[in-house]
Amino acid sequence: MTSALQECYQLDRGSRGKPGPTLERMDQPSRLRRAGRVIVLDPDDRVLLFRYDDGPPNGRHWSTPGGGLNDGEDYAAGARRELAEETGWTDVVLGEEIFERTLTMEYADEIVRQHERFFLARVPTARRGLGEVAAMHVSDGIAAWRWWTLAEIDSTAETIWPEGLAGLIRGVLDLPARLG
Repeated sequence: MTSALQECYQLDRGSRGKPGPTLERMDQPSRLRRAGRVIVLDPDDRVLLFRYDDGPPNGRHWSTPGGGLNDGEDYAAGARRELAEETGWTDVVLGEEIFERTLTMEYADEIVRQHERFFLARVPTARRGLGEVAAMHVSDGIAAWRWWTLAEIDSTAETIWPEGLAGLIRGVLDLPARLG
């Protein structure tokens, strides 16, 4: 983003003083981008996250697999397609929609309002490896991937999108909340 554009935006800082997932456009509304995302859990309830090393305003952050919908595509179909593109997995059954949010972020050198719907999915193999997706990751800006425990998400200084992901997963799985 150019410095002139940066002056038009005001960062909303998260609880740790890092840029949060929202960015307020001060001079004009942004276009709406629809996205389907998947919270993928392994048998030990670890969650798959991808790291993006974006510059401001998004910054470095970890996020679930997913992305923008194609024309005419519904959220579930887009989430399923994005999961296959980003992991190489075509055998994962998409579960129910468990969360949705709208955030303001940079995408393709413009600020957009992104409406996201999150679906739950499980894989039968612990810490399942990805297929042949290295070239796709380079083109999409995915810098790294890993399986995270909920405790690791709770204790990391890294930015995780969506905020509160570990609590969301605990709520869906009916797990006790983390104490302390």
